[in-house]
Amino acid sequence: MSSSGFASQNGAGATYANGPSQNPVALYPTNQGYMAPPQPGYLNAMPTKEPTPPAPSCYNPSRQQPSPVTMYQQPLSLPASPNHRPALVPPAHTPPLANSFYQHPQQPPSWPPPAVNQASPAPSPAPPQPYNTGTSTPPVFQNTMQSPAPVPPYSSLNNAYMTAAPALNVVAPHTHQSFGPPQAALRGTLPPSGPPPPPLATRSDGPYSVQPGAMNRPMGTAYPSLQTAYQSVPAPQKPSPMQPAAQPYSTAAPQQYQQPSVSAAQLSPSLAALNLQSQMPEALRVVNLLQERNLLPPGAVTPPTPCLPQDLQRLNCSPEVFRCTLTSIPQTQSLLNKAKLPLGLLLHPFKDLSQLPVVTSSTIVRCRSCRTYINPFVSFLDQRRWKCNLCYRVNDVPEEFMYNPVSRSYGEPHKRPEVQNATIEFIAPSEYMLRPPQPAVYLFILDVSHNAVETGYLDVVCQSLLDNLNSLPGDTRTKIGFITFDSTIHFYNLQEGLSQPQMLIVSDIEDVFLPTPDSLLVNLNECKELVQDLLRSLPQMFSKTMETQSALGPALQGAFKLLSPTGGRVSVFQTQLPAVGTGSLKPREEPSQRAASKDVQHLSPATDFYKKLALDCSGHQIAVDLFLLSAQYCDLASLGCISRYSAGSVYYYPSYHSHHNPSQTERFQKDLKRYLTRKIGFEAVMRIRCTKGLSIHTFHGNFFVRSTDLLSLPNVNPDAGFAVQMSIEENLLDMQVVSFQAALLYTSSKGERRIRVHTLCLPVVSSLSDIFAGADVQAITALLASMAVDRSVSASLSDARDALTNAAIDSLTSYCTSVLTIQQPGLLAPACLRLFPLYILALLKHKAFCTGTSTRLDERVFAMCQLKYQPLAYLMLMVHPALYRMDNLTDEGALNINERTIPQPRVLQLSVEKLSRDGAFLMDHGIALYLWIGRNCNPSFLTQVLGVQSYVALPQNMKQLPELDTAESSRIRAFIDWLREQRPFYPILHIIRDESELKAEFMQNMIEDRTESALSYYEFLLHLQQQVSK
Repeated sequence: MSSSGFASQNGAGATYANGPSQNPVALYPTNQGYMAPPQPGYLNAMPTKEPTPPAPSCYNPSRQQPSPVTMYQQPLSLPASPNHRPALVPPAHTPPLANSFYQHPQQPPSWPPPAVNQASPAPSPAPPQPYNTGTSTPPVFQNTMQSPAPVPPYSSLNNAYMTAAPALNVVAPHTHQSFGPPQAALRGTLPPSGPPPPPLATRSDGPYSVQPGAMNRPMGTAYPSLQTAYQSVPAPQKPSPMQPAAQPYSTAAPQQYQQPSVSAAQLSPSLAALNLQSQMPEALRVVNLLQERNLLPPGAVTPPTPCLPQDLQRLNCSPEVFRCTLTSIPQTQSLLNKAKLPLGLLLHPFKDLSQLPVVTSSTIVRCRSCRTYINPFVSFLDQRRWKCNLCYRVNDVPEEFMYNPVSRSYGEPHKRPEVQNATIEFIAPSEYMLRPPQPAVYLFILDVSHNAVETGYLDVVCQSLLDNLNSLPGDTRTKIGFITFDSTIHFYNLQEGLSQPQMLIVSDIEDVFLPTPDSLLVNLNECKELVQDLLRSLPQMFSKTMETQSALGPALQGAFKLLSPTGGRVSVFQTQLPAVGTGSLKPREEPSQRAASKDVQHLSPATDFYKKLALDCSGHQIAVDLFLLSAQYCDLASLGCISRYSAGSVYYYPSYHSHHNPSQTERFQKDLKRYLTRKIGFEAVMRIRCTKGLSIHTFHGNFFVRSTDLLSLPNVNPDAGFAVQMSIEENLLDMQVVSFQAALLYTSSKGERRIRVHTLCLPVVSSLSDIFAGADVQAITALLASMAVDRSVSASLSDARDALTNAAIDSLTSYCTSVLTIQQPGLLAPACLRLFPLYILALLKHKAFCTGTSTRLDERVFAMCQLKYQPLAYLMLMVHPALYRMDNLTDEGALNINERTIPQPRVLQLSVEKLSRDGAFLMDHGIALYLWIGRNCNPSFLTQVLGVQSYVALPQNMKQLPELDTAESSRIRAFIDWLREQRPFYPILHIIRDESELKAEFMQNMIEDRTESALSYYEFLLHLQQQVSK
C-alpha cells in the first residue's frame, strides 16, 4: 500500500508513514523539536479581534469585564524598549523572535538575603505581634479603560478575605544587565547577589524585621512569629464539585431521532441553567496570601472539575491522562491575553491503565473531513448520521456501527463503547499498516572502559538482564543484540549453532561497519542460551582492561546500521565523556562557576552530531535510551539529544558506584527492572486534534515533530509525558464547548497495530472570572516549567527566571484589576490559584533554575529534562515535595485498600517551622523519600518503628524500615508502600539523622524558608505584592 494510502487513514501528510523513510534527514527539517523555536506556521495566527459583548457567565451573570491594557497585544517585532520584559506566554498573532521578550520596568531586589544561622529547626514560638509596616501606602487599584463594573452579588463576601497589612517594601532598585536597554530594570528579577537589604519594618520587634544576629538559621528561616490573624486562619476547604441545575436535555428543533445520551450539541440549555447560579464558587473565593498561611490542602491537590453537565462530565477523559491548564476556554485570544494565563494541554497518553476498553472492528468510524475518531462528544442527528465535534461535518453511520457488541443489540449506535468512553483503544485493520508490524527488537550498548568497569555497573546490568530476560515484552519474533565499546567497537555473533558467543572487534572507528550483519541481532527464543552465556561472561571479560577511552559516537553509528532495517530500541550505558571518534566532546564545565549567581553557560549542545543521528534514528523507527552513570562531567546537554529527538528516555545516576554509593545502586536496579519489563509501543505516531478555531504552536517532551500536529515516536513508553501550547486563532463566539483529541498509533510488543484515543471536552466562557475559576494551578505550573526550560536554553537562565516570576505577577495583576470589584490592600488571589506563587517559588529554587548554589551542570540539565518529560503527577512532587509527620500516625481518616489500612497524615508546609526535634518527618520528593529523625524523637517510636533503643543507636546509612510486629511499624510501612505504588519508578528511602550528609539535601527542599541565595516564601509574596500594586 502506498504511503499516501496510509496518510489518508492516519491523517498524516503524504510523505509520512509508520515504516522506514528513505531519506529522513532530508525529509524532516532539523529546526524543530525540543529546543527549536516554534514553527512560524504555528504562531502566525489571525489578528485578534475585539471581543463581543460577553455572554452570561457560569458564576456571576451580572458583571461585564473591563478591558485593561495588556502587553500581550503588542507585537513582538517592536524594538526593545524599557516597557518590554520577559513573559512565558507568547501572543497568538506573531511568532516570538530570538531574544525578543516583553520587558516592563521592574525593580527587583538587588540583595541576597544574608546567610543566617540556625540553632534549632523548631524555634520557640514568640508571642503574636501585629504587623507594623511603617508608612507604606496600601495599593490602589484603578481601571483606566472603563467605568467601574456593576458589583456582582457576591462582592460583599470579598471583605472577609481582604484584611491585609499595607505592602512591605522589600526590594531595592536594581538595573538588570542581561538584555534589553541598559537602563531598564526587570520587575520580576530576583537576583541572588548584592548588598544586604534594608530592614523590612520600622519596628525592631516585628516578625519580619531584619537585624544583625536576629535570626540564626543555616538552612532557612521559618516565620519567627506571626500575627494572630496569620496564624489562626483555618485550612482551605476542598472545593466541592460544581453541580449544575437539573434541566432536561432537549435540542433546539424537533428531530426524528431522540438521542438518549448526552452530547455536546445539547449543552446549550444545560449551560444556560448553570448561568443561573449566583453564588460565588469556592474556586473564586478571594484569598489574601499575606494573611492566610494554611493554603495547602490536607492531601493531594485535586484538579478542577470542568463546568459541564454531570452526565457529560462523567464521560470526560481522566485528568490523569489528559488535562488542560484552563478548564474553561476563553471565547477569544484577546480574552485569554487579558487573563495572562497560559493555554495548553498536558498528556500522559500511554499511561498504564487498570481499565481500558479495546475494540476490534474492521471499520473504525472517523470524520471524513478532519479524521477525528468518533467519541462521546459527537452529536447523533439520527440513527444514520453523526456530527463531528471538531469540524462539525455531518457523517454517515456505517452499517457495522449500528450493532453494539456489548449489549448485542442493533440500532443504538450511541451506546457503542466508542461513544461511551473518552479513552479507548482500537486494534487497527490492515489499512493502518504500510509494512507488517515490526518485531520487538532490543539492542544494548555497554561502555566497558576502565572507568566503567570500576563503577561496577556492568555486573548490575548483566545480572538484571539475566533475571528479566523472560519478561522482556515481545513474542516469538523478539530479537536481541549487544555492542560493547571502549576505544574500539565490539560486536557479538550470537548465531544459533555456535558453542559460545564470538566477539568481533572493529578498530576503525572512523568508518564503522557491521562484520556479520545477519548474526548480530538474533531471535531471543532460539538463541537464549548463547545470550545468557554472554551476559554471565561480560563482567569478567573486561575486568582487567586498562583502556580509558570512550568511542560512544561510533558505537551509536554501528547501532543505527544494525537496527535501521527493522527499527527497535537502543539502550546505551555510558560512564564518561566520549573523547575519541565521531561525536567526541571536550569538558565544558568549570567547577568554580557552579555556584555563580550569573547566568549558567553550556546548557545547549556542543555539537549537532547527536541530534542529527537521532533524526536518522527517528526516520528508521529507532529510539535511543541513555543511562548515564558517572561521577564526572559527561556533557548531558549534548548526549541527551540522542534520546530527546528519538523519543527515548534519559536516566542519570550521579556519583554512581556499586560499593561506595549503595543507594544509587539500589535505585539503578529498581529503575532497570521497570525499564526492561514495562509495556512498550514501537513505530508510533501521535496526532493531537482540536476544535476548529484552536491551534497548536509548541510541543514539549521527547519526540520529533513531523508536521504541525503529528509527533514521531519510534518508541512510546507508559512513563512519558507531553505538553502542548495552544492559541485561539478564531473566535469561539457561537460555541458552547470545544474538544481535544489525542490519537496514538503504535505497534504493540505482540505485533498488533493499535490506536489509543483520548478525548477531552471543555466549556467555552466569555468572562475573566469564569476563566480564573477554571484555572488548573498544577497544570499551569508544569506547562510554565517546560516553557522556562526552553527559555533557559534559547536565551538565558536569568531570562527564564524573570519570565517565571512575571507569570505570577501578570496573572495576579489581571485578577486584581479585571475580576475584583472592591480592591483591598494585600496580595489577593482566587482560591484556585492560591498555590501559584508557592509553585513558582518552588520552580525558582528547583535544581533546574536555581542560582547561587553549587549545582553540577549535568544535574541541572537532567533536572530540565525531567521537567519536560515527566507526567504531571510525578513532576509536581519533584517541584514541591510533600512533608508528613510520622511519629503520631493514627487510623483516623485512613484508607482501606485490599484489606490494608493506609494512614493519611496531613501535608505540612515546607518550612523548618514545621519540624521539631521530638518528631519524625517524611518528605516525599518523587524520586526519593527522606525520613528525618529528630534528636529528641520519642523513644517509643525509635523502638517500635526503627528497632533501636535510642537515637545514638540509629545507624548512619539506614535505608529500610525493619518489619516489626507493632501497630506503629505497620502503619508507617503501609503508608510508604502506598506512596511507592502510586508511581512507576521506585523511590529510595533515606533515614537521616542530624549528623547525616543527606540532611542538607532534606533542608534544601524547605521551599518556604530563606536560603543564602533565595527569598523566603513570605518575602517572595511581598515582592509580588509590590509589583502587582504598581
